Amino acid sequence: MASSTTAVANGPARRKEPASTGTVNGSAIGTPSAEWKPDEDRDFFWTYTEEPHRTRRLAIIKAHPEVTKLCGPEPLTKYVVAGVVALQVLVAHLLRDTSFWSWKFWAAGYVIGATSNQNLFLAIHEISHNLAFKSPMANRLFAIFANLPIGAPYSASFRPYHLTHHKSLGVDGLDTDLPTAFEAVLFDSILGKAFFCTFQIFFYALRPMAIYRVPFTWVHWLNVAVQVAFDCALVFLLPGYFTVNSLLYLLLSSFLAGSLHPTAGHFIAEHYVYETIAPAARDPANNIPVPETFSYYGPLNFFTYNVGLHNEHHDFPAVPWTRLPRLHAIAKEFYADLPRHESWTYVLWRFVFDAEVGMRCRVKRKQGGRVVGGGSAVAKTAGAKVADWKEDEIEA
Repeated sequence: MASSTTAVANGPARRKEPASTGTVNGSAIGTPSAEWKPDEDRDFFWTYTEEPHRTRRLAIIKAHPEVTKLCGPEPLTKYVVAGVVALQVLVAHLLRDTSFWSWKFWAAGYVIGATSNQNLFLAIHEISHNLAFKSPMANRLFAIFANLPIGAPYSASFRPYHLTHHKSLGVDGLDTDLPTAFEAVLFDSILGKAFFCTFQIFFYALRPMAIYRVPFTWVHWLNVAVQVAFDCALVFLLPGYFTVNSLLYLLLSSFLAGSLHPTAGHFIAEHYVYETIAPAARDPANNIPVPETFSYYGPLNFFTYNVGLHNEHHDFPAVPWTRLPRLHAIAKEFYADLPRHESWTYVLWRFVFDAEVGMRCRVKRKQGGRVVGGGSAVAKTAGAKVADWKEDEIEA
């Protein structure tokens, strides 16, 4: 249940104009500062408050110290990944002589391929937290294996960007999950948002490189070499078993997995603000927290490593997917009143057609957070910014 000044996250809410005095979650609401103007409600939600997950994690550990025993690798992950990789290779083989433009090809790509590759995206997400094996290096190498049916190398680059998303949630210029101001202006319409949802896989792939670059390590080179070798084997080295259509099936699966697909709703559902926010909360000077992470407890979690339990995941990134429901059950009093989504499909629908929801519905911070391994955020060069990280910090 949401607080009295917000609407339920999955309801057809519209922003209202509540009084600018009172309380929100026990925090006093003041009058918006002189610098803040009402017409700025189309901007991002800027805040000076600390991201909520560290605070809640400490509170949960104090109330339920047994939750720390939930942390650690999940052996089941490697078997699920191996099964999904095998399934995708099998379907790629079966479709080797099926026309790319046939309805069977696209139906298989949408139903089987997109669901499978979304599962592998989130397997790599799980592995990036060292939750498949105890050894960090074993996790790095296994992520490269999980990457194979995706068709393009990305597992090595994903990890440092994603871990920084955790350490620097909402920090402008560090959290590459945030849309840029340019995206917010360009896609501020129904057609713009529909375009973004259709091609969001490309935005998530290319946006990080436009913000800052991570050091290119030997693991990145290995990721590229293994992926290119796998793709070439499908097209050139195994005639009779695979053709160029086999590779096209895998690439189409990846595209559809990050497009208008039910499981792709998690990309937007996780951190876009769907709540009605009081005007006073829009003024950063008032230090009123705005909900910035939303969970989903529906059936699609079965295919997505329970990524819908996203508040739980950000609170305890070291808890694997199989134990997140247990974490929720133990600390249920901390999660019961947090806003949530009931449907990822409805998330996509409302994102496109609801004028009150869009690219600017994200919480941003000007400062704070950390990069992987600590150290300074970025080192400016004559060209693009380069993350000032050492290789051992990224691979740790």
